[in-house]
Amino acid sequence: MKLSFLGLGVMGAPMARHLAAAGHDVTVYNRSADKAAAWVAANGGRRAATPAAAADGAEVVLACVGADADLRAVTLGPDGAFAAMAPGSLFIDHTTVSAAIARELAEAGAARSLLVVDAPVSGGQAGAENGTLTVMCGGTSDAFAAAEPVLHAYARRIGHMGPAGSGQLTKMVNQLCIAGILQGLAEGLAFGTAAGLDLAQVVDVISKGAAQSWQMENRSATMARGEYDFGFAVDWMRKDLGLALDEARRLGVRLPVGALVDQFYGDVQAMGGGRQDTSSLLRRLVR
Repeated sequence: MKLSFLGLGVMGAPMARHLAAAGHDVTVYNRSADKAAAWVAANGGRRAATPAAAADGAEVVLACVGADADLRAVTLGPDGAFAAMAPGSLFIDHTTVSAAIARELAEAGAARSLLVVDAPVSGGQAGAENGTLTVMCGGTSDAFAAAEPVLHAYARRIGHMGPAGSGQLTKMVNQLCIAGILQGLAEGLAFGTAAGLDLAQVVDVISKGAAQSWQMENRSATMARGEYDFGFAVDWMRKDLGLALDEARRLGVRLPVGALVDQFYGDVQAMGGGRQDTSSLLRRLVR
């Protein structure tokens, strides 16, 4: 298929690479043109000067940018992709954004006879590199059916969560659960350290029981060593938790733990850890 990919950050670049490796004809756009040039040099394909130029003639346009404003700019802005997309073509958004803009783009796409899927992902940079992401999709059944075969290039699990915005709402649930688990893990490790326990031995035992989690299996050892310069950044998690907290206010739902952990991540940012992995919550507790 002829595809275009908008946004070549730590997630977008490997996702676009998997699409090229699957045999698709990929045109890329990135706000920093040098990243697009480097991607093309490494993976083939072409680069475009604007989102509209990238989308021109594409059967599928995918995006993974920063936030609501960035997504609106690459889709609906003066040089946005939607104006160049042909009726019947598909737009897949992997950016973690608000449910409101997901619905806005679905409506704007429908007015142009486009298929639109909000499809945030979980699995981090490693999942994108290894092609093992989980993708949470919102949109019509027809849009999801069109998107699913494309997503298999880099996804291990793909779910249709409901109408437009449902993918983003599911990602908010995902991030709230992760935040609570990481805070509990950080507190457990801090307590174990103060008690003089062998943390490796503790984790080896409790990870076989009800305390087991992906975070424990994959982050406890690096947390114990104070290593955080990798993985999903605190800055990104605060953006995501902010989206969830805003949505919760609209829904009238109380999220006391999510709100508290968001504040704790603010402390980590103040300590200079904005680009560190989300497991750096332990830094607040063990100095």
